[in-house]
Amino acid sequence: MSLRDRQRAETRLAIQTHAIRLFTDVGYDATTVADVAAAAGVSAMTVYRHFPTKEDLVLYDEYDPVTASAVVAEPASFSLPARIGRALETTAALGSSQEKAFLLARLRLMISVPALRARHLDSQYATADAIVSALCGPSPAPEEEFRVRATAMACLGAAHVALIRWAETDGEADLAGLIREALTGVFGC
Repeated sequence: MSLRDRQRAETRLAIQTHAIRLFTDVGYDATTVADVAAAAGVSAMTVYRHFPTKEDLVLYDEYDPVTASAVVAEPASFSLPARIGRALETTAALGSSQEKAFLLARLRLMISVPALRARHLDSQYATADAIVSALCGPSPAPEEEFRVRATAMACLGAAHVALIRWAETDGEADLAGLIREALTGVFGC
């Protein structure tokens, strides 16, 4: 990663961190993009450059390419649900307590704010697109694309339920274990 890319990533994280804090402390609807910009020490234009919508301040992450790569890395001999499920478990591994607290705050906002709940479905479509592209390539046969997309969306739906359950436990439960349990409930494997 170049210095410029690293600086952009640091700025994006700082803006998003201030946004999550303000949305949590003041309320999502009561916080403006100008409030976020002021808290982060940047202009509103800088916020919009990194996050085109207010919802993106909560929903944006860089997990789609990581998840897609993790799916491809799983053995091709595994069933499609197992490949996708294991990749979701792998990407659910949280590093630091800061990462855990940040994800928990984002999840609580996604659960409690209707506009974010609705927009979260878009992010699941984007994740499914990344998985489909990684597994099927640029011009998949319609039947293959349908099968992979249906399986990916089912896995993502199960993972979403696991994330909600994890948030309900205040992040105390094992997130990867909850995802595994939800996927077992759906696919029986």
